[in-house]
Amino acid sequence: MNQIQHKKMSKGKLLQRTLFITIGAILMGVGLEIFLVPNNVIDGGIVGISIMLSYLSGWSLGLFIFLLNLPFFFLGYKQIGKTFAFSTLYGIIILSITTTFLHPVPAFTQDILLATVFGGIILGIGVGIVIRYGGSLDGTEILAILFNKKLPFSVGEIIMFMNLFILSSAGFVFSWDRAMYSLIAYFVAFKTIDITITGLDESKSVWVISDNYTVIGDAIMNRLGRGVTFLKGEGAYSGDDKKVIFCVINRIEEAKLKDIVTENDPSAFLAVADIAEVRGGRFKKRDIH
Repeated sequence: MNQIQHKKMSKGKLLQRTLFITIGAILMGVGLEIFLVPNNVIDGGIVGISIMLSYLSGWSLGLFIFLLNLPFFFLGYKQIGKTFAFSTLYGIIILSITTTFLHPVPAFTQDILLATVFGGIILGIGVGIVIRYGGSLDGTEILAILFNKKLPFSVGEIIMFMNLFILSSAGFVFSWDRAMYSLIAYFVAFKTIDITITGLDESKSVWVISDNYTVIGDAIMNRLGRGVTFLKGEGAYSGDDKKVIFCVINRIEEAKLKDIVTENDPSAFLAVADIAEVRGGRFKKRDIH
């Protein structure tokens, strides 16, 4: 069998990826050196370990970030792919350089709560941008993927366990109140990463099963301006043929869609789910006249 060849990335895509990974890594460096590190607040993962080692040894934070993440570059190359591995290596190099240059810069604020929240937000935006464009700035995700193959836990659970251990260690290195602030910073960054990756304009997939599928489908197209697809379905218990309406909307349109379904068939089956990303097709909303 002929192997499927990996398509080479276009120059435009490569430039876009490089630009945004650079921006994301710089933002993470700003969140660390201008907000968190001067106030003895750490992040999770390899970066958190690097902050504590830098504090204890007096050596550069950027040096530890680069050296500790380097083994995960080779693991990522073998397990996830060349493009991801080199994107990750590039992001880590930019992050290391940024933290080195920003280290002499004084903290933006001495208020520990403000530093924790805004540092977490800026850091989360930076990490989210890098992930969105195919890279990573921390080796714990790669380690969790490897452990996931041998342990009965999900990748998310493994990352959470490792980060709780790392963040708790801040209590011994700094103080317990700094460990608690570190947990706050990690939570803020975690939520910001989700928002950055999925975007604020969150889309939703809608599935409707109804005998009045034609009327409901026409109403969705005419009153919401959204494209509709009819899928063929079959009831497992009854064996009856069913038409399933599928469409994608944004969260603002959810209430109106529910009203459309209820008006035309109060007993219709309706399921709504969040979607991280939508591309192609006829998702773009048309004008309603």
